[in-house]
Amino acid sequence: MRAMSQERQEPWPWKATWPLIILTLISTFNYLDRSLLGLAMPAIKQEMHVSDTVLGLISGLAFVVVYSLLGVPVAWVADRYNRRNIIAAGLAVWSLMTAFTGFVSNIWQLAMARFIMGAGESCGAAPSNSMLADYFPAGRRPLALAFYGLAPTLSFALFFPLAGWITEHHGWRKMFIAAGLPGVAIAILFLLTVREPRRTAGPSGKSFKPSASIMQDLKALFANRCFVWMFAGVTFMGANVWAAGAWTPTFFARVHNMGMAEASAVIGPSRGILGAIGVLAGGFIVDRLRRDRLSWRITIPALACAAVGPAEALFLLGDNKTIWVAGFAAASFFTLIHQGPIYAAVVNVVNSRRRALAISVILLGAGLIGNIVGPTAVGILNDALHPALGDHAIRYSMLVIAFTPIVAALCFYRAAAFYEDALAQNE
Repeated sequence: MRAMSQERQEPWPWKATWPLIILTLISTFNYLDRSLLGLAMPAIKQEMHVSDTVLGLISGLAFVVVYSLLGVPVAWVADRYNRRNIIAAGLAVWSLMTAFTGFVSNIWQLAMARFIMGAGESCGAAPSNSMLADYFPAGRRPLALAFYGLAPTLSFALFFPLAGWITEHHGWRKMFIAAGLPGVAIAILFLLTVREPRRTAGPSGKSFKPSASIMQDLKALFANRCFVWMFAGVTFMGANVWAAGAWTPTFFARVHNMGMAEASAVIGPSRGILGAIGVLAGGFIVDRLRRDRLSWRITIPALACAAVGPAEALFLLGDNKTIWVAGFAAASFFTLIHQGPIYAAVVNVVNSRRRALAISVILLGAGLIGNIVGPTAVGILNDALHPALGDHAIRYSMLVIAFTPIVAALCFYRAAAFYEDALAQNE
């Protein structure tokens, strides 16, 4: 803990600012490239004569499964070898596959491009988080990782509208080509301007010899009670985020009789702008904590998640527009506050040679398990309640997104109880 206190007193490492900026840009293209298929699906369906089910499997589940499961062994390798090169190679691969999507002639080629894209993107997030943990001292990591967490917002706010314009005026194929080619140039720029940072020791300062088995490292991670509770917390928050993302437009259509244009006008600014403010606020608040408030680095995310539950309930059950808009806005602000602080806490409580692996496991919980459980639970409840409640059944089935943040808050609260011990025991 002494090392943690010393690191908190260090000034912002300005030499690390460029790596932070370019890694955030890479992550922005990561989110953009995977999302483009949603814009193109109507045109692809008409051109290739395939069902919604097939398009849904290719665009969603197939990508997430490859991305999440392959991310674990990729991260294990990144803990042992040059992370910069792994990220650059992955970026080049998924960018080329994005561009290649503009040339596919049938659904099987599209599926192949999507699978390889998922494999390439699995090289991004976990090694990037690990690199940033070595570029920034522990006290500055929450703010740095919060800035890195702005990538989805930047993707949808800056590049998604441009991609839509290209699709409308030049066709969906040109959109994929235009989105993919810059990634290759960014990969080269990344290789030329960013160095692989020296791996920093944990708080104990002990040396660590990487194990020869991925299973040994996974066993060590899950022997860490603080990590286990954080994994549970991000999994429940993943269920919240994925369920809300999948069903909120349908909720607006069924309950408030909104068209997609009107619904997107509400969802975009709230989830985008307020979400980004929340991400930065979480990182900034934790970054400013006193040195003797270590457990509050996780307690504050717990409190933020606890606030999401009532806000989502107001949004779902409120009939008065002022009430449900306020609930939606508050939920948008609080939902991602946990992101920067929790990712920083994860890399703080594990050894530097397990950081990428730890982040990949966290992403597996939030991305794969959360994606499967959250939207599916709402869909099952929709079908069960629809005979009695009709279209308004979704108001109650979506209470899943009010329940999961409360459980996540309890998980993070338990993790906070073990945080200081985890820091002291870090190898």
